[in-house]
Amino acid sequence: MPAANRLRVFVVDDQLAMRALVRQALQSFGVHDVRDEGSAEAALPALRADVPHLIVSDLNMPGMDGLQFLAAVRADPKLANVPFIMLTGSAEREIVQKAAALKVNNYVVKPFTQATLRQKIEAVFGALN
Repeated sequence: MPAANRLRVFVVDDQLAMRALVRQALQSFGVHDVRDEGSAEAALPALRADVPHLIVSDLNMPGMDGLQFLAAVRADPKLANVPFIMLTGSAEREIVQKAAALKVNNYVVKPFTQATLRQKIEAVFGALN
């Protein structure tokens, strides 16, 4: 997998501040190509047009939530194998199990530190540098 500076990451979260926080963390790891969208519905066509190396998505979003978004990504042949990390404020067992059944690659509970996010990404890709 590419080193951090060659990774293309797509962040999906309805909260602008959270997208900015994740973008800042990714940039601190050396990821320069970070794209984002405020809804899963808007993200899907953008993802299909330019498939990223990683999707980082919130769970709780209006309209299509993170689990529905993950299901849509996994059902799309073009996106099905893109690693997917779910961000959530909840560590409820049922939600974690549903995400695991949909083949989420990792799970980050908010609030989180940059070190935690890096650890979760590196668990998927290996060392970023």
